[in-house]
Amino acid sequence: MLKRAVATLLLLLLAPALGPTVGDAQAQAPVKIGVIEPLSGPVAASGNYVRMGAEIARDWINARGGINGRKVELVIEDNKSDPKEAASAAEKLIVRDKVPAIMGAWGSSMTLAAMPKLEEYGVPMVVETSSASSVTKRGNPWVFRISPPSEMEALGLEQYVDKLGVKKADFLAVNTDWGRGAITAFGDMLKKRGVQVGASEFMEQAATDMNAQLTKIKGTGGDTLFLTTAVEQITLVLKQGQEQRLQRKIITTGGSSSPTQLIKQAGAAAEGSYHIVFFMPWFPEAMPDGKLAKAFVEEWNKRGHPFEGLTEGFRGHDGIATIAEAVKLAGKDEPKAIRDALWKVSFTGVNGPIKFDKDGPAGKESGQSKPSIFVVQVRDGKVALPDFLKK
Repeated sequence: MLKRAVATLLLLLLAPALGPTVGDAQAQAPVKIGVIEPLSGPVAASGNYVRMGAEIARDWINARGGINGRKVELVIEDNKSDPKEAASAAEKLIVRDKVPAIMGAWGSSMTLAAMPKLEEYGVPMVVETSSASSVTKRGNPWVFRISPPSEMEALGLEQYVDKLGVKKADFLAVNTDWGRGAITAFGDMLKKRGVQVGASEFMEQAATDMNAQLTKIKGTGGDTLFLTTAVEQITLVLKQGQEQRLQRKIITTGGSSSPTQLIKQAGAAAEGSYHIVFFMPWFPEAMPDGKLAKAFVEEWNKRGHPFEGLTEGFRGHDGIATIAEAVKLAGKDEPKAIRDALWKVSFTGVNGPIKFDKDGPAGKESGQSKPSIFVVQVRDGKVALPDFLKK
């Protein structure tokens, strides 16, 4: 008995030196968050900017002590700008990496392709970019979107239609769920405002020659062209439109135009164009939380990231911050608990307030936040507020 008592005492004394128990190790295990973005392929620039923003959110959260004392770990997958790859990435993250929540997947077609996997395995996803209405209308209770659907964007622009002088509009959009949805949403809004709607032209995501579409648009006699695609194609369209001497007011939708990048790459062809954006890094003090917006811009610049990526990068920050807030509220990193907690999330991100309302068929609603929406213009080679927005 004496030997056993001595042995027990020695074990107790040695326990701290032997390291944490299994229970302690589990308690300190990182909170994994899956990330699906186009890190290669036609829209890779945007996907990498979102990744950079997500990494800032991770580092800021961890610097503050993590989530309930646990560090955040991002598990990142490349969807290669391809819907099939997005679905595969979602399954890998859920089955192989056991992530309890995901952020993704930039393009609407990619997000829609990944969504069945969320329902199959019961894992929530915060959608940071996609704007097709079907993302939240389809009836997937594991989806929570912080970006505006095209209809919400169109409503945000409606108040400026008269000031912009839009009388007859044409559309040129990428041939994806995002592009098709944008034409429908903005077209419906313009018709309601009494604006004549002309041509609707499409381009494939990897296309580099849009001259045929621009020639058709040139013949409609319209005064405004609504353009929906990623920044790489916007640059090409602006340059090719200039070569064709296309006289149109250009308005880009979707918040993916990166006006600073357009000024660098399209030069004079970008002059006068208008852009719907969801973050104004040129005027961070004008954002809902000016202090947070300014800190994000400073951190982005400190890391040497391209300034033009800020209009996409903020999405990564806000997506990860939203999931982190839900995990904190849930008190654990279990998928269903996080899904339930997302309905209780209420905080301010770089874009503005994030809080979810129900959207979609009864009993299978998705979450939809109401993001802040802004309009900027390229003027004299710089990004500026349009005259009608100046105070």
